[in-house]
Amino acid sequence: MKLLIHAILFMILFSSCSTEDTLTEKEVLAVIEQFDQGWKLKDAKLVDSVLSDKYVYFTQSGHTFDRTSLVKTAGSNVYTLQNMERESYTVMLEGNTAVVNTTWQGKGVYHGQNFDDKQRCSITIVKNEGKVKILSEHCTPIRNTPIVN
Repeated sequence: MKLLIHAILFMILFSSCSTEDTLTEKEVLAVIEQFDQGWKLKDAKLVDSVLSDKYVYFTQSGHTFDRTSLVKTAGSNVYTLQNMERESYTVMLEGNTAVVNTTWQGKGVYHGQNFDDKQRCSITIVKNEGKVKILSEHCTPIRNTPIVN
């Protein structure tokens, strides 16, 4: 009887250890696709739906942009995209976290200024309680600078 109780406790203990927070590459790519669709469609709710409550964007000038500011920009007329694409994904997974290396290219207008950018982006994605969210992002312009040996 004692052995049976131990066996049941053992099964309960290990069955409660869930892998639901283990992140997959498929989930990572899907959340980035939703994020990009939100920007393309100027759908602030869609952009907001994939961001962590603690989301932060690290700007090229060294400042930060919080979730509220980013969502506001996504739905406003201060930022418009004529076109955009993302490519060259490298996904590094570690448990419930992923760091994604990708290139982003887009053309549009921001605060009345035209832009035509190609950027290298690092996106950190987390999965908690079964929900996949973007925690942070940082993009840096790709410049055609010769490599000096």
